[in-house]
Amino acid sequence: MQGIDSPVDYLCGMNVKDDIQSRWWALEEKLMARFGKKPDMEAILFLIGIQEIGDFRTKFTKEQKQDLMHVAVCSLLSPSGYYELEMADEEGWPHYRQLKPLPVLNFIEQEQFMKDHILLYFENQDLN
Repeated sequence: MQGIDSPVDYLCGMNVKDDIQSRWWALEEKLMARFGKKPDMEAILFLIGIQEIGDFRTKFTKEQKQDLMHVAVCSLLSPSGYYELEMADEEGWPHYRQLKPLPVLNFIEQEQFMKDHILLYFENQDLN
């Protein structure tokens, strides 16, 4: 029997039993098969933002793309109690209210935090 500190129990510092990285790679593969190229974090946030506002036009301004990524982050962090949907404006864009401060994390922790929330989003939306 192996102990918790066994190298077999960890991959990149994560517990293999809940291997976020392998689930992330599987999501990337599905998105790559769907869209023809491997998406980075910004592209995935952009896609989630589009999904959330339901506007599937082909062109967005640079500012709209940034707004879509912000909508995605707020939507992703809502189930964890960081944001709450306040209203949708006349154009259908959601507006969120921050309920609690975001955790102070280093870059790697931030990336893992967002990956975990993105994976949860795709699982809950049956989009994975």
